[in-house]
Amino acid sequence: MRQNRRAMWGLGLLLMAGLASWASGWFVPTESKIYKLAPGVYFRKAQTEPEFTGCNQGWVVFRDFVLVIDANFPDQATSVIAEIRKITDKPIRYVFDTHYHGDHADGNMRYTEQGAIAVASERSGPLFETKGLEGFQKSQKEKPDEYGPLTYKRPALYFPRKLIIDDGEMRVELLYFGHAHTAGDAVAWLPRQRILFSGDACVNGAFNYTGDSDTASWITVLNAMEELDPKVIAAGHGEVAGIELIATQRKYFVELRAAIKKLGDGGKTLEQIKQTLDLPFYKEWTGVDVKTREENIEHVYGELFGK
Repeated sequence: MRQNRRAMWGLGLLLMAGLASWASGWFVPTESKIYKLAPGVYFRKAQTEPEFTGCNQGWVVFRDFVLVIDANFPDQATSVIAEIRKITDKPIRYVFDTHYHGDHADGNMRYTEQGAIAVASERSGPLFETKGLEGFQKSQKEKPDEYGPLTYKRPALYFPRKLIIDDGEMRVELLYFGHAHTAGDAVAWLPRQRILFSGDACVNGAFNYTGDSDTASWITVLNAMEELDPKVIAAGHGEVAGIELIATQRKYFVELRAAIKKLGDGGKTLEQIKQTLDLPFYKEWTGVDVKTREENIEHVYGELFGK
């Protein structure tokens, strides 16, 4: 028991030191970087400027195999596999897609070529079969050098609400809490380390896309994620943060919905709302004015007023 306490104390110090370093500006948008969040747990922060290279990714090294969190685009998947090989020669057994979007799942074939099984939530299955495939085929036309000869790989293993991967040394719980960024969003939770890989259910910065979302349900999902009491949020986009990021992400949707409802109830049209909407905290968080997120304003307006 005493050894376990020492180990947890050491992990806590590691996580606190890491968060302090991230807060002081280790991460910059113009580069991709890899960080060790805990023994055997890695996070790759993706470059987002000037070129968007895809989502953040993670991997967890078990006793005999590796679990990858989010496949990313095909070229990025190849890069991540090379990074994993610098750390371990253990086989990649699973690649977990937090949702169907191409920047999180189009690289599945790079892992299945290695013998891995692609995993996702059951609710995401129909989205992979329709929108995911359509997006992949579109990318084949738009990015033939990267996509042209490749075959789309859907997940081969779906879970309803929870899938536990535990070898006695490392434990990862894949959890589905409901409709958030998409109808099939799931997260990867490491309860011993209290690290949450949130996918796009929680991002850090101006990365929210609401086109597939239900923002009222998304708020409920964020509440459920917060109840896990994570120490570290490894976001789908943007920098790593502490549990406070969940409250920040939730605040965006709560205030966005409230502001649009108030303006709409006051007789403002959608176009007028786009011109007058003001959420000062959003610019403090993301660095951009909330009015620039027109797609999100349109989506929430449609949810609230059915137009």
